[in-house]
Amino acid sequence: MKKKRQKIMAELISQHEINTQDELISRLREHGFAVTQATVSRDIREMKVAKMMTSKGTYSYVLPQPEELSGAESFGSTLVASIINVDHACNIVVLKTRAGLAQAVAASIDSMVLPEVLGYVGGDDTIMIVSRNEACAIEIADRIRALKRSN
Repeated sequence: MKKKRQKIMAELISQHEINTQDELISRLREHGFAVTQATVSRDIREMKVAKMMTSKGTYSYVLPQPEELSGAESFGSTLVASIINVDHACNIVVLKTRAGLAQAVAASIDSMVLPEVLGYVGGDDTIMIVSRNEACAIEIADRIRALKRSN
């Protein structure tokens, strides 16, 4: 059921400009899937779906390109290069990225499954990573800086 739902999600995203999870939920329900926001959110994360700015200035969901999928698993050099600045304050790490790339970078970091991370908030060019404590934030920031240096 999950694979079929995610296949339909991918088709919907590639065929339509979908701007919100509510819109995606509605379209999935039209296809016979009784989904919740939590389910769609998990699917978006697993599928590494990101939001990108359209030519109209709005944001819509986009699927990762095949080469991005393999690079996301190892936090590819293109994504590392898109990080402009890494800093932290208390238990929060803030990453500044090139415009429009924060969602892709956040999805890649999320795929790393870091137990010291409580959650992420990604915008257009900024990601806030909430860690368990300041020591974890320092460690996360140092790991990301090390990735940048090795790139």
